[in-house]
Amino acid sequence: MSHLPTLIQDLALILAIAGVTTLLFKKLKQPVVLGYILAGLLVGPNFSLLPTISDLEGVKVWADIGVIFLLFSLGLEFSFKKLLKIGGTAGVTGIFETVCMVALGYLTGKLMGWPTMDCIFLGGIIAISSTTIIIRAFDELGVKTRKFAGVVLGVLVIEDLVAVLLMVLLSTLAVSREFAGVEMLYSVLKLVFFLCLWFISGIFLIPGFFKWGRKLMNDETMLVISLGLCLLMVVLATYAGFSAPLGAFIMGSILAETPQAEKIEHLVQPVKNLFGAIFFVSVGLLIEPELLIKYIGPVLIVSGVVILGKTVNVTLGALLSGQPLKQSIQSGMSLAQIGEFSFIIATLGLSLRVTSDYLYPIAVGVSVITTFTTPYMIRLADPFFNWFAPKLPMKWRMAINQYSTGAQTIQAESDWRIVLRSYLMVMATNSVIVIAVVILFATYLLPVLKENISGEQLPAILTFAITLFATAPFLWGLAIRRLHSLAYRNLWLDKKYNHGPLVMLEVVRNVLFVTLVGFMVNQLFSTMIALVAILPVIVIVLLVFARRLNSFYARIERRFLSNLNQREQTQPSVNNDLSPWDAHMAFFTMPAESTLVGKSLQELAWRENFGINIAYIERGSITITAPARTDVLFPFDKIAVIGTDVQLEEFRRVVESATLPLKNGEEEITLNKLIVDNHNALRGKTIRASGIRERTNGVVVGIERNGQRILNPDSTTVFEWDDIVWIVGDRKKIDELKELGIKAQGYF
Repeated sequence: MSHLPTLIQDLALILAIAGVTTLLFKKLKQPVVLGYILAGLLVGPNFSLLPTISDLEGVKVWADIGVIFLLFSLGLEFSFKKLLKIGGTAGVTGIFETVCMVALGYLTGKLMGWPTMDCIFLGGIIAISSTTIIIRAFDELGVKTRKFAGVVLGVLVIEDLVAVLLMVLLSTLAVSREFAGVEMLYSVLKLVFFLCLWFISGIFLIPGFFKWGRKLMNDETMLVISLGLCLLMVVLATYAGFSAPLGAFIMGSILAETPQAEKIEHLVQPVKNLFGAIFFVSVGLLIEPELLIKYIGPVLIVSGVVILGKTVNVTLGALLSGQPLKQSIQSGMSLAQIGEFSFIIATLGLSLRVTSDYLYPIAVGVSVITTFTTPYMIRLADPFFNWFAPKLPMKWRMAINQYSTGAQTIQAESDWRIVLRSYLMVMATNSVIVIAVVILFATYLLPVLKENISGEQLPAILTFAITLFATAPFLWGLAIRRLHSLAYRNLWLDKKYNHGPLVMLEVVRNVLFVTLVGFMVNQLFSTMIALVAILPVIVIVLLVFARRLNSFYARIERRFLSNLNQREQTQPSVNNDLSPWDAHMAFFTMPAESTLVGKSLQELAWRENFGINIAYIERGSITITAPARTDVLFPFDKIAVIGTDVQLEEFRRVVESATLPLKNGEEEITLNKLIVDNHNALRGKTIRASGIRERTNGVVVGIERNGQRILNPDSTTVFEWDDIVWIVGDRKKIDELKELGIKAQGYF
């Protein structure tokens, strides 16, 4: 008998127990994440009634892969452009809530007498809500179409981004063991620089690669390429000094800007589910029941802090962002839990050995409690609002309504905002590219030239020349290219006092240009004399080749913007915010078995019956914007519907209940044969007249006659003696036909 590796035995045990526990939790209508954690506890070293896994380190490696794929999938749902589109509501709410929860967690830890590092990590653990648990709860409760759900999902995006930043800051803080302001600032700037560099290079290269190879890619190759890109970015992020999950998140967010994002997300889903399950099982492996029981008091205290703190802080943040009181309360009570990112942060503290042993099981215990309470908190939001709102003074309610209406008024984008954003984008993108090229060539090209070329200055001069050639388009775009757009001209001609600030913008970009040139020279020559001598040369080169540089830079810019907007160009651009009205947009997918399929919008009369409007219908790669009344619904059509919470809730119930009647669940469809003889009296009958289709719920797919086969025979084919008729239909009914004969049933 061959030897079976220990890891395979452990995985068999883990998945078998996890399968049983998740079925149990599904039966109890609880999140399956809790089932995975329970499975980890049952097969872990702290539970002796069941077999225990042997290779803990091997399982931890698989769990690390699970974290990578969880963050990769999260990045696919993230999209930096989505972050810009969700506007100030999610930004203000998310940042306000996370800052308050980090401070509240730190204060709670201090009041319980914990060490400073434990308090800091506790703040990070309780600051981030669970995307997985909230989305599943919304699905089960049927509230995804309500307006507050959009606010909650936007806040989750902000929290995920803050969590990634927290992981970097906590790692830096854990290594230094002190609040080093300069070091923390350097870490943040380094993170921002690499985020911009990876995003710019990824958007420039990857969509073009997918476009080039789209005819060669099937589902298998797209999955392999996507996971390969994910792991490649993981390696690059680790090499740059960041965590592996950060690299996975970045690649996911880059791929989220491509038209293939939904398909990649669909293909990666099973992989994420498998490795994610192993990660959550590994969470349960580290639970020590005795330690959890010992610290049940802190678990209950922190759970109360999470539920109360998140409810209050999210509600206040939403009110500050201009949301009505009802939606603010609904959002706050929906986000009152912690989840997967909390486990990752708690695991980070253990792996860095900077937190106490009790912090991890406390985090798990708090997650379990708040996960159980999440559905009840969402259900209680409306009753709580109905009880709480009348108790507020009338002046307060009027002030909140006025502030909400004023904050949500749609305002035209000012010329100054357009100009400032234009300058900021040009300066940031070109600076990042120039710095990256200079560091790359100074680190790798210069040593190679020094080894192969004699002399001290010649290798540096050659490196400088190559670097200047590579960065010239971006230096030209930074310092010389005109940005005099229509908004710029409007400001210049509007009022004289606009001239000074506009000139200062030009001065700033030129100062930045000189700074970058100095950085380039300092990397290669490290003398101010060289800077004075080389700066005029660079300016002359840029002016002499201005036309060519302008053309080359314009091509690069067009390609980047085309790739960045490629996904939007294949999808309709519809504003999902109709503030200050309560109407908003929700999306529904038509099931194949729906009775609504095949009917026109005029027949369905949704606008007349429910007061809703259809913004567009997405059918595969085709989008029908503002569909006509004669347009017919097809299976799997995705429709964008605009209406109020009440209208959309009523419409959702109609869509979900409109299904075709189910056939008998015991019906077994098989391929079976029947011989034409005197018992069934089929001889001389055509297939259509024989009644086989009605009697067996099946179809004749073939006839064997005199050693020859007739495939897919026509319905007018006449049966002959000893024909072997092959039928696809209900096995039981075909057997009845054999035994009783059609004539006995009164068909002939």
